[in-house]
Amino acid sequence: MRHNEAEIITIGTELLLGQILNTNAQWLSEHMAQQGINVYHQTVVGDNHERVQNAFQMAQTRSDIIIVSGGLGPTDDDMTREAFQSLTGMEMVEDPITIKKIKDFFVKRDMPMTPNNRRQARVFKQAHVLQNDVGMAPGMIVSHDGRTWVFLPGVPKEMKHMFQTHVMPYLVERMDHQMVIRSMILRFIGIGESQLEHELYDMIKNQDNPTIAPLAQSDGLIIRLTAKDETAEAADMRLEKTKTAIKDRVGTYLYGINQDAIEEKAVHLLKKQNKRLSAAESLTGGLFTQQLVGVSGASDVCPGSIVAYDAQTKQNLLHISPQLIQEHGVVSSECAIAMARNVRDALKSHIGISFTGVAGPNTLENQDVGTVYICVYESADHYIVHQCHFHGDRNDIRRRTTLKGFELLFNFLTKAESAQKRL
Repeated sequence: MRHNEAEIITIGTELLLGQILNTNAQWLSEHMAQQGINVYHQTVVGDNHERVQNAFQMAQTRSDIIIVSGGLGPTDDDMTREAFQSLTGMEMVEDPITIKKIKDFFVKRDMPMTPNNRRQARVFKQAHVLQNDVGMAPGMIVSHDGRTWVFLPGVPKEMKHMFQTHVMPYLVERMDHQMVIRSMILRFIGIGESQLEHELYDMIKNQDNPTIAPLAQSDGLIIRLTAKDETAEAADMRLEKTKTAIKDRVGTYLYGINQDAIEEKAVHLLKKQNKRLSAAESLTGGLFTQQLVGVSGASDVCPGSIVAYDAQTKQNLLHISPQLIQEHGVVSSECAIAMARNVRDALKSHIGISFTGVAGPNTLENQDVGTVYICVYESADHYIVHQCHFHGDRNDIRRRTTLKGFELLFNFLTKAESAQKRL
């Protein structure tokens, strides 16, 4: 195997139509990168013989390793083998182990076996056949004009098992020089993309190994660090050194690593501080609590919440005084403070958090759509109330309000922990 330059081709019209996500390509890229195999191209092709063959022909000219996922089933639109045969002229035969497995499958279920099921047992005569331990169609590894071709089923669980069990050991054994690629994701909240890039401008401009890639996501900002070295340990050391340098500059906004979620960090801090939290939600309509209780163990820190959408319900359930509403309105810092304080008292929590505002489409109390107040309340001398102005439709505003609530709560708890350590 000359180099470690790879390409992934996923086959299926359903992928192009958006009916299913192309998770196979993402999974394959991640696992190949971990072994130092560079994936330079990803291609999605519909169930069309000519277009599949064209994609194969292009891959043959530019990549050393080509991983093909999908199109190995029994129906006429499963044409991966046939397209590759048209390109290479390779002879196909019936794999005896697979055809026996298929026949036994139908016999055990007392079902007739239609002739097209035999298609799944067809393999190239010179292929290294990969038996499918969790499905029917086998995979194959084939060499053609100096390229290594790997054919895998499109069903994710079949593909993953076959790749990990058979393909990766095969590829690693034959690589000229194994370089390990490791990555780390740093998760930030409460800082804008432009500010983050400004703070790290020189590091990003002069990046080499690891590479530094800031990316905006719906739940905040991330930086993906990617390092390459001869061993996993050496690559990880590069990542840790760069992470420390970034943390020294913008660590105030860093809340997690890799798969950490902001709600998980909030639950962790609440448990650590032995505190319980309840929420009073108006415009978010329970979205904050839904996200919070999605974390395992949230019942230890969240006794419940109150959704009080209109003014009358705020009076009845949260005991917001009519005088406060008349003087300040429900979209106000005063109302947010009272909601957070009262839900804390009503549900016997240590901390209350509240959300009130205008999600749209119409203004409320002469307040613009997107005007939001969030309060985190622990005591009369320990609370924060924050006014926000969000843009977007109703669901965008509700989602951004929820995320801001977790940011404020996380910072509130983090500062409390830091203050406790100083004592």
